[in-house]
Amino acid sequence: MAARDVDYDAFSSAVTQAYFPHDLRIQRAGPGLSNTLRSVSLGPVRLARIGWGADVAVESEHPGAWAINVPRSGVLEARIGERRVQSIDGQATVCPPDVRTRMTRWSADCSIVGMRVDREYLASEAAAVTGASARSMPGQLDLRGGAGRAWLALVSSIGTEVLRSPSVVAEPAVARRLGDTLTAALVLACFPEDAARRSLQPRIVTRVLDALTADPARQWSITDLARVAGVSVRRLQQGFREHQGTSPMAALTSIRLARVHADLLAGSAVSVAEAANRWGFTHLGRFAATYRDHYGVPPSHTLRAP
Repeated sequence: MAARDVDYDAFSSAVTQAYFPHDLRIQRAGPGLSNTLRSVSLGPVRLARIGWGADVAVESEHPGAWAINVPRSGVLEARIGERRVQSIDGQATVCPPDVRTRMTRWSADCSIVGMRVDREYLASEAAAVTGASARSMPGQLDLRGGAGRAWLALVSSIGTEVLRSPSVVAEPAVARRLGDTLTAALVLACFPEDAARRSLQPRIVTRVLDALTADPARQWSITDLARVAGVSVRRLQQGFREHQGTSPMAALTSIRLARVHADLLAGSAVSVAEAANRWGFTHLGRFAATYRDHYGVPPSHTLRAP
């Protein structure tokens, strides 16, 4: 549909459902250009292809999730707080959650691939993959080489297939695995130095974090984890204190909480009990108290959130 024929109110509402709520201002129609919208959910990750077919300005607070916007054509200019970011093909604009971002120019010929990642899920994956804090995410990514190029290649190949054929990810477990892969690659692109430092982290810690991330629902004991690491329980606990600032079991709880939180936000569980049990919490009372301490609200509040 050409830009001049678009019902922008309806199209904007569709973009809200597919990606993020926002305020839209049409600056100038793009004669002969078409609007584009496709999206697919991969658990706590959502991919979208968006093109307005007109010069527009878009403002959003990106509630509860990060937005990584990759223009495949045209220009995307944004103001995030006091920082100005201009991205073209080969770059990505990184928009933080719950912070007002003003995309002051989204050119008529600009079509983006957007990756939306739940805030707590990304925080968990950043800590597990590199030990970095998601609060240190860069405002822009260079995708022309290294880990940035590798992430873009994954987004392009996986995104093209699943956006064209959503039935590929009809099975939630498959969708989740693809979302995990894209998020791990994103973290490596955002924190290459932290990833390099993590490679120097004792293998005992890395082995255990990888095992916990791969299967957080398993009823792990500290003895099981020491066996994975190939060291004594005391040595394992010491390694985690020195390199993670926490204990192995606390790390497991954080990973589980992030998975439950992501499922509740995505609506992939019909009840809090189902989500908690899915990720290994067996005592619902203790789980609810821990969840409230971590997120500041009870899990039922997250489940009911729009």
